[in-house]
Amino acid sequence: MRTVNGHADHVVVVGAGLAGLSATLHLLGAGRRVTLLEQQKTPGGRAGQQDFGANAVDTGASVLTMPELVDEALHAVGESLADTVPLTRLDPAYRARFADGSSLAVHTDGDAMEAEIRSFAGPAEADGYRRLRRWLTELYAAQKDHFIGANFDSPLDLVRPELVKLAALGGFGRLGPRVASFLRDERVRRLFSFQALYAGLDPTRALGAYGVIAYMDTVGGVFYPRGGMGAIARAMSDAATRAGAELRFGTEAAWLERVSSRVRAVRTRSGERIECDAVVLATELSAAYRLIGARPRRVLPLKYSPSAFVLHGHADRSWPELDHHTIFFGQAWERTFAEIVREGKLMSDPSLLVTRPTATEPSLAGDGGEIVSVLAPAPNLNTGPIDWARVGPAYREELLRTLESRGLTGFREEFIVDEQLTPADWAARGLAAGTPFSLAHTFSQTGPFRPANLVRAAENVVLAGCGTTPGVGIPPVLISGRLAAERITGR
Repeated sequence: MRTVNGHADHVVVVGAGLAGLSATLHLLGAGRRVTLLEQQKTPGGRAGQQDFGANAVDTGASVLTMPELVDEALHAVGESLADTVPLTRLDPAYRARFADGSSLAVHTDGDAMEAEIRSFAGPAEADGYRRLRRWLTELYAAQKDHFIGANFDSPLDLVRPELVKLAALGGFGRLGPRVASFLRDERVRRLFSFQALYAGLDPTRALGAYGVIAYMDTVGGVFYPRGGMGAIARAMSDAATRAGAELRFGTEAAWLERVSSRVRAVRTRSGERIECDAVVLATELSAAYRLIGARPRRVLPLKYSPSAFVLHGHADRSWPELDHHTIFFGQAWERTFAEIVREGKLMSDPSLLVTRPTATEPSLAGDGGEIVSVLAPAPNLNTGPIDWARVGPAYREELLRTLESRGLTGFREEFIVDEQLTPADWAARGLAAGTPFSLAHTFSQTGPFRPANLVRAAENVVLAGCGTTPGVGIPPVLISGRLAAERITGR
């Protein structure tokens, strides 16, 4: 594994999202001195939290899987997740509600899920689920150490025994047909393939290898940290401070001072000069390359994931149809992905993720009632250049009416919107193509073909975050922080 050249005693990490915090903790654990710069006033980035009045609202990621990766980062400085943030394993992990009025709970316990599917779709489908669960587990085992959790120096690093295993498992075929080989009920299939959208892919066209995301959700388990998702970032930030890192919030990196190909200091927007031996840029990929003053050398242009239209709000009442996480599936499932991924259109028959964290922690709503967030997949600005200033308010009303028609009686009138986020708003926050989900996991943007975390133009700069390896989602960005640290410290 290649590492940065020269000594690297003092490292500046730019960005206090989960990737930057992970890198910071792993660097501290290896004995490095770390200065962490974050332009916002609080940590978390796309897994952050914001107060709307007395309500604490997670404004980014809402689904926590593989919490052992958080624990791994904390363990680097002698701390543990169990001692800092109590976790609740959500059961069900999700509740799926379909357009035909049927409902299915997603349990991560195998026996409980088998019983649920048997009751929902019959014994043959329950047997198919058992076989699918075994396949997902084998798929994860084949990838976790040498594909998801490893640094790549060249595509030749893929040539390992695990590659043969992954191919034999159907990892290079299509996810949709593979899931269909186990399950006949189209509704049940959705629960083990919709996760590909997290990776920016149409589930029917995604590589079978991305069934690993369904493994994380439906086998590994979905968890909720007390205090909300923002508590994870706060715990990591506090642990870094206790371990000796200097955390500088409200401090924006403006440019990197270089001598030849080596960065000597980070210059802040206020004009401060911070000398360093190495830099980790845990920022949006476009922001990282802007700081470096270079762009990745690629034959194919970068392709971005779909975006999201999000409503954060509250209500004085509850709806029994809402679990902690509830997915409302429309009827036109495959059409939905053609629209948002390829055609750049809004969903004609929306499928929506509704999150109600007060189902698990009522005290998040300081004045009582419920905190509710609604996420609708949407085309990114490259695929669908929609006039969101004009369309946004009307689309919000359409989604509220849709949820009301699917069983949330009175939702349109009683749900009070505190914040509305469109792809244009994501772009205004500096996210390329107006998407919080970064680069899509197409074949040419996966593994060693994803923008590398080592930068040719600057020999002591390393990238972390969802734009580089291994990719999008809380588990991958936590891993990316560790991989970035290893590029500086070695294994």
